[in-house]
Amino acid sequence: MDWLSPENVVAVLTAALGLLATLGAIWYERRVPRRKRIGYRVQMDTAIGDNVRTGGANARLGLFDETPEMSDATLVLLRVENDGSQSISDADYTGRALHGLTAVFTGRTVRGLAVTAQAGADHLMEHFTPAAGLRSDGSTVYIPRVPLNRGQHYKLLVLLTGGAVGREITVSGGIQAGEVQPNRSTTPDDKPPLFSRPAKILTALLTASVVTLAAMILVSEEDPTPIECATGQLTVVGSTAFRPVAEELKEKYEDDCPGASISVDAHGSTAGIRELDAEGARSARTAKKSPALIALSDGPKSDGYPRLVEHRVAVSAYALVVNDGVRLRDLSLPQVRRLYRGEIRNWKQLGGADQEVVLVSRGSSSGTRDTLQRRLLHGDFEIKASSNDCVRKDDARAPVTRCELDSTEQVLDAVGRIPGALGYSELRAAADLKGLHRLSLGGRAPSADGLADDGGYPYREIEYAYTYGQPPADSLASSFLAYARGSGQDVIRTHGHLPCATPEGLRACAELPGGAPGSRSAR
Repeated sequence: MDWLSPENVVAVLTAALGLLATLGAIWYERRVPRRKRIGYRVQMDTAIGDNVRTGGANARLGLFDETPEMSDATLVLLRVENDGSQSISDADYTGRALHGLTAVFTGRTVRGLAVTAQAGADHLMEHFTPAAGLRSDGSTVYIPRVPLNRGQHYKLLVLLTGGAVGREITVSGGIQAGEVQPNRSTTPDDKPPLFSRPAKILTALLTASVVTLAAMILVSEEDPTPIECATGQLTVVGSTAFRPVAEELKEKYEDDCPGASISVDAHGSTAGIRELDAEGARSARTAKKSPALIALSDGPKSDGYPRLVEHRVAVSAYALVVNDGVRLRDLSLPQVRRLYRGEIRNWKQLGGADQEVVLVSRGSSSGTRDTLQRRLLHGDFEIKASSNDCVRKDDARAPVTRCELDSTEQVLDAVGRIPGALGYSELRAAADLKGLHRLSLGGRAPSADGLADDGGYPYREIEYAYTYGQPPADSLASSFLAYARGSGQDVIRTHGHLPCATPEGLRACAELPGGAPGSRSAR
């Protein structure tokens, strides 16, 4: 970046002049001595819901659009400051209650609260605890007895529902030999008649700088690249189950971001992890930078790849699929474990058709198979493969026929045409296919609904994206991952996955338990 470009020079001068103008106005206002005073003002009161009566129509994306009960939500930013001439200690607050001030948002209900302190005053945050009196009740926020030096302030960002913007907001409390009252911004624009000659000059220079900066930005690019876009080449490897999502994200990103070239080459989660680690090691020996490679994995990597950095993308659901001739619709988890240990040789042992069990599995690099072993088999391996074509048993000593195939598509094709066949796949891939159907597990139907619930459908896992180290912020890898977590959420959801960036996804991706003790991660 060229820090001495005209745009940056004008921007710095604009900021400096604005700061000087503000300090001059504050100095003028402070010339007259005052007693102790806490001032407050509403810096923002805006609707973020889609109910027009709260303050006008608006457009929403991300968390604002996904979180329930937000139709009449509003956000208020309330600034509380010591705008008097003397410092205020916690003993200066009067009253018998634990808290010092009370903020009332008339006609609205407090749903959430965030408190921030000004730069250099982080110690103020020690006072904002429930033990010090911080709490909310209905339309009221109770503020602790916060000591403030002259000019110090803190801000309350309050999420509200139930009323329109513009409703009355008051802060009250007792200050010994002082007062609590609304105030105004101290920028020169508030009191033009009080401008001194230097203030007028600064204001004129500030205006000229802003106009110049705006003009330079407008003419610098006629068709600017979207803010999340990056150019270059990127390869996405790994999970075949998540490949449809990756391919659609690639197409949309390339449409939105000219100059980006992304290829999807999925050969299994473990194969992708190994490829990324090997390519990263080669890059570290040469260019010493993160390679333009992302590996998708159904579940976490093993501890043997310490240089790989995880990025949680979504929660995915998987399904056991069985040939229609078996006629069973539900299996308990103990029955599933007996099947994959080879203890069930004929479906009639479980009340199904008189057909021999055929286990159609994925190879050892499959994340879907690894998830099966972690989530359903308590970390146990499937029995040894005994067939190359899934039809004839090559090992006569094997209790059941079991074969391993390279892709989800091959598994689904084999299960649909081979009597007695049992397999597994990503949930959406197995929907509405001829010759097979998905199985419920312990009475819980295979579904993307409820993926965020503990104790829900058990055959589920976090989909990870791995990079070798942390890629540069301006790289195509970083931009593509940010795109997937932002604009790409609809793509992820359309394919039956729960994005980690949504409110329910945040909780699920943080709380989904790991595999059983002794289980394997991506090998």
